[in-house]
Amino acid sequence: MLEFHAYMLVLVEGRANSRAAILNRPTVLNAVTAHMAARLNKLYDSWEENSSIGFVLLKSFPLSEVEPFFLKASGDRAFCSGTDVVDLYRLLDEGKTEECKELFRSLYKFVYVLGTYLKPHVAIMDGVVMGAGAGISLPGMFRVVTDRTVFSSPEVQLGFHPDAGASYYLSRLPGYLGEYLALTGEKLNGAEMMACGLATHYSLKEKLPWIEERLGSLITDVPSVIESSLAQYGTLVHPDERSVLHKIEMIDSLFCHDTVEEIVEALENKAAESGDKWCANLLHKIKEAPPLSSKIALQSIREGRFETLDQCLAREYRASLTFISKDFSNDFIEGVRARLIEKDFAPKWVPSKLEEVSDDMVAAFFLPLSEVEPELNLPVAVREPDV
Repeated sequence: MLEFHAYMLVLVEGRANSRAAILNRPTVLNAVTAHMAARLNKLYDSWEENSSIGFVLLKSFPLSEVEPFFLKASGDRAFCSGTDVVDLYRLLDEGKTEECKELFRSLYKFVYVLGTYLKPHVAIMDGVVMGAGAGISLPGMFRVVTDRTVFSSPEVQLGFHPDAGASYYLSRLPGYLGEYLALTGEKLNGAEMMACGLATHYSLKEKLPWIEERLGSLITDVPSVIESSLAQYGTLVHPDERSVLHKIEMIDSLFCHDTVEEIVEALENKAAESGDKWCANLLHKIKEAPPLSSKIALQSIREGRFETLDQCLAREYRASLTFISKDFSNDFIEGVRARLIEKDFAPKWVPSKLEEVSDDMVAAFFLPLSEVEPELNLPVAVREPDV
C-alpha cells in the first residue's frame, strides 16, 4: 500500500529515449516526503543503468491553491516547496524520529545521486522552488526556469537550517549572495536565477509544452543536443532595474562579516545612515529569525565553500539530526507550529537573542554523530571512485 502511495506521488512519463519523473502533490506544493525521496532514488538508479534511456527529466504536476506564509502573490504553480516539514512535525510529535531520519537519508542520497548523475538531466522548475525543492533540481546538468519561478531558502525562518545541499550551491553564488539568501529568506525570480548561475535556461511558461514536446522526440544522450533544444525555445532575459542583484556590492559589504552580530550591526549602521527601507526590512527579517539557526546557517555556508557536495550533505545530515533530536534546541518544532500549524506567527525562540548563542551551542550541530548513530552513508566510492 505504501509503495502504491509513493507511485502516485511521483509519476513516470515514458518518452522515446528518455524518462520523466513528475512530482504529484500539488495541493501541498509538491512537498517531498520520505516515500517520494525513496521512489526518486529507485527510479533514477534504474534509469541510469538502462542503456535505452538517454536522459532524464524532472518536473511537477501543475496547480495548487495552497500558499504558505513565506509566499505572497507567487501564483498557482509549484515545482517543489521543499521537505514536507508539516509531516516531519507530525512524526516528531508522535515520537517517530527514525522515520524523520529516513527522510533525510533518502533525500540527501538523491541530491548526491543527482549531483553525480551519469546521464544528462533536465529539471523544469516552473513555479515555487524552495529549500529541498532546489536540492532535488540544482545539482543536475540543465535547470530550466520560467517567468513564474520563485526561488527561496526559508529554512532559517522556520527554526531549521539550509539543507539538502544548500550549503554547497549557496556558497558558490557570486560574492555573499548565498549568505544574504539564507539569513533573510528573500526570493529570486527566474531572471535573477539565470543571472547568478542557479539556472541554465529561461523560458516563458507558454513555451514549456513546446520544450517538452521537443525533448520527448529526442533520441540522444549527448548534452550539447539537449542544450540546443532547450536554447531553441529559450528567452534572453536580464534582471529588471528593481532586482536585488543590482545591489550585489552592497550585499557583499553587509554580509561579508564573520558573525551574524557583525552583519546585523552593518545593517543597522547602513539603515541609520541612509534611511534605506531595504536594509531596514532585511534587518527586521534577521532579528525575527531564530538566533541559533542564523548562526548555524552562516557557519554552514562558510564551510560549504571549501567542501564537495558529499561533504556538505554529510555535515548537513549531522545538523538535521541534531535539530530533530531536540537535545539542543526546540526551535524547529516551534517554528513549524507558529508558522504553519497554529499560524499565530509568534514563535518563541530559545535562545531569543544572538548574544545568548554561544560558540559551543553552534559547534554541537557540526560535531560527528555519536557511536550509536551512523553517519550519512553516500555511495561516494561507487560513484566517484577517484575521489
